[in-house]
Amino acid sequence: MTPTLRVGILGATGLAGQQVLAALEQHPWFTVVAVGASENSAGKSLGDALRDPSGASRWFADGRPQASLLSLPCLNDEQLLAQPLDLVFSAVSKEVAEVWEPRFAERVPVVSTASAFRYEADVPILIPGINDAHAEALHDQRRKRGWRGFIAPIPNCTTTGLAVSLKPLHEAFGVRTVMMTSLQAVSGAGRQGGVLALDVIDNVIPFIPGEEEKVERETKKILGHWDEPAPFTVSCTCTRVNVSDGHLEAVFVGTERRADTAAATAAMEGFGVDGLRGLPSAPDRLLRVDPDPFRPQPRRDRNAGDGMTVTVGRIRDEPALHGVKYVVLSHNTKLGAGKGAVLLAEWLTREAFIVGAA
Repeated sequence: MTPTLRVGILGATGLAGQQVLAALEQHPWFTVVAVGASENSAGKSLGDALRDPSGASRWFADGRPQASLLSLPCLNDEQLLAQPLDLVFSAVSKEVAEVWEPRFAERVPVVSTASAFRYEADVPILIPGINDAHAEALHDQRRKRGWRGFIAPIPNCTTTGLAVSLKPLHEAFGVRTVMMTSLQAVSGAGRQGGVLALDVIDNVIPFIPGEEEKVERETKKILGHWDEPAPFTVSCTCTRVNVSDGHLEAVFVGTERRADTAAATAAMEGFGVDGLRGLPSAPDRLLRVDPDPFRPQPRRDRNAGDGMTVTVGRIRDEPALHGVKYVVLSHNTKLGAGKGAVLLAEWLTREAFIVGAA
């Protein structure tokens, strides 16, 4: 029987932190006992911190936060660090994560939505069911750094759907080249310093700073060995479109061994993830193929598997790269953010990388 673990949220009032809180609502394994926020919110209750001066709610995640959460006091980072916790979810900016995630990891496991440590050699970028063996790197990380905990980041939200869709192709045919163009939802830009409404209405933003480099680097790390990136080439263009949630990607794949539409479809349809069974946030299928040539569509398909299923459609032969091409959709704020982080924490708990206090 899985014990109930005491959870803290670093960056609880931000959009990523809210997504983690929403994913933890009535969770059978994890109980949020402490929340950390910026100095501006420290000392307030979470409910007060999530209200602007006019009284309007600043809760932007799905549903409404639990009343028990709203009464929790917002702690500054140092106060959160002093709490008796079994697990910390870090949902802060890269700059804050660089400072605070190692301090928490000295004492307790940290599951992170930030990019700060994704590219360190002893830090795996984990997607349960896709690269489970990479979790062994966490033992090296603990030993090398002298930590009781560790840092385990999830990928960039755009990387997630791409990596999941490529996994069965890489296993069956060997991926040689990947080219991708994304059409990314505005929710991925956050609420501050992101895309203003008038920028994206009747428009497409053809550049997302840092996004392409993240996707190219992370996809190779996830689908390679835990200490060596995959040898194939990844090249992408990332754009922002007028869609609320759901990242759509047009993917072109060159393969080492011959792959046509029928063989690629069979590989994707046959891809099962038995290792996720029993995890509270896991979908019935991590990857599904839709035969309708007009699917997937963000509005119609992003909530497949409660936002945790990646949907592929329009699988076709790719003559230029000698492989296949397709369209893939994943929910950027569920599988690609808060709920994906919770799924990783569930898997790490079941595999005894995270253990509660005796």
